[in-house]
Amino acid sequence: MVDQARARRLAKRISQIVAGALEHEVKDPRLAMVTITDTRVTGDLREATVYYTVLGETVDSQPDAAGAAAALASATGVLRTLVGAGTGIRHTPSLAFVPDVVPDEARRMEELLAKTRESDAEVARLAAGAVPAGDPDPYRAPRDAEADERADDE
Repeated sequence: MVDQARARRLAKRISQIVAGALEHEVKDPRLAMVTITDTRVTGDLREATVYYTVLGETVDSQPDAAGAAAALASATGVLRTLVGAGTGIRHTPSLAFVPDVVPDEARRMEELLAKTRESDAEVARLAAGAVPAGDPDPYRAPRDAEADERADDE
């Protein structure tokens, strides 16, 4: 039986332990700008997926995601040991580090929304001076029966 509440508590605790270890224990300069965003633990508490982002900018204005991934891969054993000591559970879950795509997707969505706002403003600007095509009153007036009879008599 899977206890989802226990898995969530363990995931939160793993996030705290790994984040603290990256800040204080692991002395790799490639991990200086790594932020732990989320952790998911399987129902049997055997595997944990830790999501991270690399914040900040380097000389070429791109964060060093490849270097951070390599540093996390090399520090996985140390981090798993610290997680085992910090949680006190019988079986320490294996750790898998996955780059979090949420910030990139949020940035992409913001760019798309900005483009949409610009195109909406352009449409509103064009619609401001527009006039209807055809007659000003495109709807036919209701027929007058007396006018029809007079037209037939003539």
